[in-house]
Amino acid sequence: MNRLFWQAIFAFLALPGVIAFIIPGLVLRPAQDVALHWVGIIPLAIGTVLLLWCVRDFYIAGRGTLAPWTPPKRLVAVGLYRFSRNPMYLAVVTILIGWAVMFQTMALVIYTVAVTIAFHLRVVYAEEPFLARTHGKEWEEYRSRVPRWLG
Repeated sequence: MNRLFWQAIFAFLALPGVIAFIIPGLVLRPAQDVALHWVGIIPLAIGTVLLLWCVRDFYIAGRGTLAPWTPPKRLVAVGLYRFSRNPMYLAVVTILIGWAVMFQTMALVIYTVAVTIAFHLRVVYAEEPFLARTHGKEWEEYRSRVPRWLG
């Protein structure tokens, strides 16, 4: 196993792992007596699979990680990135929706909305300008054919 692999694992645990799993767990602590609505496991499981797929594509196709300290060297335009420029964020929001449905707490709904807004602002004001500077014409072509979220 090379260094980049371990950086990818760390980035996954440190970034979406905290946002999608640790923080919702902390939010749920006071409300442990809530009845579970198991239908929430569906978006939770789907989001987790999609997130792992995106992390894999960043590592394999992009030769980098989802972390800002080791971003992909190549523009990732394979897999789910053919349908959305930000499927990793969509996967995390899907996971959060799963938690909110399972536990039906307003705190998780508010957290999901706040995270969604933060993701959008990060994409528009930080990531897209960075990708335009880093990948130039390749980014512009990709941006013109793939929607930011879902088409």
